[in-house]
Amino acid sequence: MQMITVLGATGSIGVSTLDVVARHPDKYAVFALTAHTQIDKLAEQCEQFSPKFAVVGNAALANQLQTKLRVRGSRTEVIYGVDALCQVSSDAAVDTVMAAIVGAAGLVPTLAAVHAGKKILLANKEALVMAGGLFMQAVADSGSVLLPIDSEHNAIFQCLPADYGRSPGIGMNSGVEKLLLSASGGPFRGMSLEQMHAVTPDQACAHPNWSMGRKISVDSASLMNKGLELIEACWLFAVPEQSIDVVVHPQSIIHSLVQYSDGSVLAQLGNPDMRTPIAHALAWPQRIESGVANLDLFDVARLDFEKPDMQAFPCLGIAREAAQAGANAATILNAANEIAVQAFLDQRIGFTQIASVVAQTLNSQVINEPESLEAVQESDNQARLYSSAYIKSLEK
Repeated sequence: MQMITVLGATGSIGVSTLDVVARHPDKYAVFALTAHTQIDKLAEQCEQFSPKFAVVGNAALANQLQTKLRVRGSRTEVIYGVDALCQVSSDAAVDTVMAAIVGAAGLVPTLAAVHAGKKILLANKEALVMAGGLFMQAVADSGSVLLPIDSEHNAIFQCLPADYGRSPGIGMNSGVEKLLLSASGGPFRGMSLEQMHAVTPDQACAHPNWSMGRKISVDSASLMNKGLELIEACWLFAVPEQSIDVVVHPQSIIHSLVQYSDGSVLAQLGNPDMRTPIAHALAWPQRIESGVANLDLFDVARLDFEKPDMQAFPCLGIAREAAQAGANAATILNAANEIAVQAFLDQRIGFTQIASVVAQTLNSQVINEPESLEAVQESDNQARLYSSAYIKSLEK
């Protein structure tokens, strides 16, 4: 019986994780569930899974949630704040932590789980984008098992040879020549940069294949998500940026591929449903039923591939440049992108201005190697301050 903490339980990954857990009550039990503000949804989850702890963002929300749970007869204890997130990530009773908090907010509790030597199911790519070197060193020092949940990285992990190691981060060997990250192309695939000037947040969030939160949906529409995944893959699999290619595959059936020196290319296929990589990582190295329908190749009928349009989607190129620069460049990239995406969702800037904000912020900041978590957080904070000010100047 694995005891699981789900960081970000009310998001799409958290909900999918709990769906898989509910299918295997003999294998998994929930120790803690966390959410930032969605207390009604969290209360329902607590009633179903009876965790020992529920964590929310602040004291007022904690009081509201505790009241709701008392009415339901729940014995779940409600706590709040970053320290509480770290507590439920590192508790001795916990075996596995699903790290699914979106954005930079997920870094500290995920690192707490790593330092405690937990099995980490990593859905929070920003943790590696922001602090890849520190994060992977902590994994090595603690003996934590790190398993990727992003469908692309999970696919690569499944396609790597057995002697690549029993967890990511071993480096290119065993005849591995290149990693091929697949990308759906998002809702604006085939459009020019000019055609995207007036697109709305709702249009950007209408992904053709995946059901995701609004922030990651916008990242997918701009291809920044693929850029962040490229940086994440560099750290997960200890490969240089030039050993990773992005392949646009609109059907989202092939989730990624590994190219070998003998000419072989191995791919992992499946219906676009995050329960597949979640079930794979939960049960690894075994397999369990996920609730996902079997892939019907006759129904799919065809698989298409194309190169990404780097002119129409400059965010991908900017992310690749940040990967090449190394040091704290990816931290700055991620911070500026989070601020820019929120400004777009708030209709303060246009969709095509996201790339401008990120590029301008990167050009404005000092690139240096962060030697501590505090240095990473300082780079993150400075980039947010600059990008926020730059957005205000655009509004004027």
